[in-house]
Order: sequence, then structure tokens, then C-alpha cells
Amino acid sequence: MLTAEQAILAGMAVPLVGALLIPLARRVPNLREGITLVTAAALLACVLSLLPVVLSGARPGLVLFSLLPGLQIAFKVEPLGMLFALIASGLWIVNSLYSMGYMRSNKEANQTRFYVCFALAIASTMGIAFSSNLFTLFIFYEFLTLSTYPLVTHHGTEKARDGGRVYLGLLLSTSTVLLLPALVFIWYIAGTTDFTVGGILADKLGPTELALLLALCVFGIGKAALMPFHRWLPAAMVAPTPVSALLHAVAVVKAGVFSVVKVIVYVFGFDTLATAGAAHWLVAVAGFTIIAASVVALKANNLKRRLAYSTVSQLSYVIMAAALLAPLSLIGAVLHIAVHAVGKITLFFAAGAVYTASHKTEVSQLDGIGRRMPWTMGAFAIAALSMIGLPPAAGFISKWYMLSGAMATQHWLAVTVIVVSTLLNAGYFLPIIYRAFFVAPPADPHGHPHGEAPLLMVIALTTTAAGTVLLFFFPDVPLELARQMISP
Repeated sequence: MLTAEQAILAGMAVPLVGALLIPLARRVPNLREGITLVTAAALLACVLSLLPVVLSGARPGLVLFSLLPGLQIAFKVEPLGMLFALIASGLWIVNSLYSMGYMRSNKEANQTRFYVCFALAIASTMGIAFSSNLFTLFIFYEFLTLSTYPLVTHHGTEKARDGGRVYLGLLLSTSTVLLLPALVFIWYIAGTTDFTVGGILADKLGPTELALLLALCVFGIGKAALMPFHRWLPAAMVAPTPVSALLHAVAVVKAGVFSVVKVIVYVFGFDTLATAGAAHWLVAVAGFTIIAASVVALKANNLKRRLAYSTVSQLSYVIMAAALLAPLSLIGAVLHIAVHAVGKITLFFAAGAVYTASHKTEVSQLDGIGRRMPWTMGAFAIAALSMIGLPPAAGFISKWYMLSGAMATQHWLAVTVIVVSTLLNAGYFLPIIYRAFFVAPPADPHGHPHGEAPLLMVIALTTTAAGTVLLFFFPDVPLELARQMISP
């Protein structure tokens, strides 16, 4: 039985071991993918072993080494990091199953490199989840950007390389030009970058300086896709669908909003920001991003592009809810990280299944496809309900908490944004469901209508769709972790 400290190290080491073993089996695809699944299962076991410890109130951690006084490579598992690690490790297994069906069916090249980079990305994600301070988080944040770049450019086409340049350029420039100077300044004035309950900046800066420093941090965390630093996300849609699922659900964007929430709660502190009024601007910027991205999604005909802008919008729910600085809205923000992960991975799985079975990529091509792919589009419908915020999908719970927090603080701009964006969400998701199930499919010119995608893909997408419903009825674990974050 691993100790908590050993489980933390294993959480990062297991995916690295997998990344080393996968190339050794490159000539035996079944063994290569078996190693991927075993590695993913071992990681989930390590993470699950930490859950009872964290739920009991303990915060296990360890320090690897110190570079300078107050600047350490260190790890500690607190409630938000625990939830993020559970999401990433649990969805890695499902995404691996899906990838096996997708990569083989579409005869993708460089499959070994794909699985290796995926494992490296998960290792980086675990480092982010378990980071004890902003410096450690920054190091693994950069590793995650670099390890996912080959996945974005996987196809090797000019379009893929262009998308990869936007991806790498925006994420590296925001982190090095904005976040790194903020990190150095925080260390200089506070003497530490440790994530601390109540924050580390109380009485250190005036309201204007706090607001400027918060802006550097939030915009420097480009993975959160807050406008205007969001273009990397739709640009990265040139990648294979399993990579899109990784970007939108398992690792990258979740690392972004996770980092923003950690900074707001554990670096700045709720009371410090509320007293200074230094986060009001962030509510407005996040609200604008929610509405603007929803409008773009409403107009998009390409299915992956519509889902990409939906993600931009949904991420800013988390940022806006955290910036409200209300306990209820923070619970909603934490829940939405988990809810969006399970729902959005289902939507991308469904998009990839449609492409694999029919080679259709546009919303206008989806007439009647639900009659030929009922499992896929049924799962899509459930996940879409979650994104809209309708029961019995889990998105209803997180939006309810966010709306309650906005009303409790009488922040009517946030209330308006949530209501209007919910209507916009319905506007770009419900027509897809209507087309799929209630419009007759066009006649097949070859007389051979397609059916469902390969079984592994269908198993994966129905599993995550079921998870979206189960989270509605059994939200206890994420709710408890969210509450512990507020009242440690």
C-alpha cells in the first residue's frame, strides 16, 4: 500500500513510465495500447488512494528541492487539485479506449507518437494538479504546452502546422510575457509563491496594483481561453478528435481554469480581492467572453468549431463564478470544472464518431443522423443538455450554484450573462438534436447507409454520457471537495 507521499510521486511517475514503455511495443499495436490502458488504470488507482485522505481533511505533500528561499518544487494535494486529478486520470482511461477505435478506424499515422505524447501530457497534468505553489504549477504548465504541441500538429499538413503555430505561440507568449513576471513579482513582495488558505497578498498591495497583478495572472494563464487570448483553442481543432477531447476535457483547458481558480483563492485570497474590489473587471471580461463565444458558436456550421467556441464560453463560466467571490458561486465554479469535462468530452467523442462513420463535419449535414447513429447522438443530446444546464444532466447543478451565488451577491450583470448565455447555448445545441432525430435523412447515393462508429468509440461516449447523468444524481464527492476548499 502506497503512502500518500508515494502516491503523489506515482501519480506523475506512472504516466512517464508508460511513455517510456509504449515505444517499445510500437510494432505490436495491441500490446502498445494495452500498455496505455494499464498505465491509465494504474494512475487512477494512485489518485483514488489519495481521495479518502483528502476527504478526511488531510493535505499530504512533499518538497522535492528548493531553488531559492521561498521558491520550491513542491507538491500538496488539496481539494481542488484532488478533483482535477480525478477528472484527468478517470477520463484518460475512457479517452484511451476511444482513441483505439478512432486511430485504427481512420488509419491515422504516427499512432505510437500519439500515445506517448498523450501520456506525457497526463504526467504534466498531474504535476499541475498536485502543485503546492505557483512556481511548480508554472513549470508543469509549460511542460503541458510542449507535450501537447505534437498532438495538435499530428496530421503534419500545412493546416495542422499553422494551427500548431497559433497554439504554441499564444500559450507560450502569454505565460512567459504575462504570467512569469507576475510570478516573480508575487515571490518578491510575498517571499513565497505557496498556495495558502486566505492568500499571500493581504496588505501587500493597493486596489489598483492588485487588479493589475490579477490581470497579469489571468491573461497569462492563456489555457483558460479568456478573450482576447482564446484563438489557440479553435486553431487547435485541426488535431484528431481524441486530441480535441484531451484539449477540451481532460487536460489543457481544465489546467487553465483550474490555475485561475487556484490563483484567485490561494494566492490573492477572497477577502483581499473583495475588500479591494480588484476582481470586478474580471466578472465583466468573463461575461463578455461567455456571450461573444456563444454568438460565434451559434453561427458556426462546422461541428468542431461550434464545440470549440462552446468551450471558450463554458470556461469563462468558471472564471466569472470564481471572480464573484461568493461561496455559492465558487462551489459552482469547482463543480463546473468536473461537469464540463464529462459533458464536453462526450460531445467531441460524438463528433469524432460521426466523422468516422459518415465523414460528415458540418452541422448542416446532420439531418437524420440520429436514426442511423442513435447511441452516438443520444449521448450527444445528454451532453448538450448538460452544457445548456437542464436536468437530469449535471450542468444544471453547477449553473444553479453559479446563479445562486450571483443572486446572493446581487451581481445582476452575472445573472444576466448566465440567463442570456443559457438561451444561446440552447440556440446552438438544440437545432443539432432536432436535425439528428426529427429531420429525415437524405437518400444514400450508394445505397449503403452507415451505422454506428466502431464499438470502442461507442462504449467510450456512452460511458461519459452516463457519467453526466450520474453526476446529476450523485454529486457528493465533487460537492464535498468544493465545500472543503471554501471551509478548510
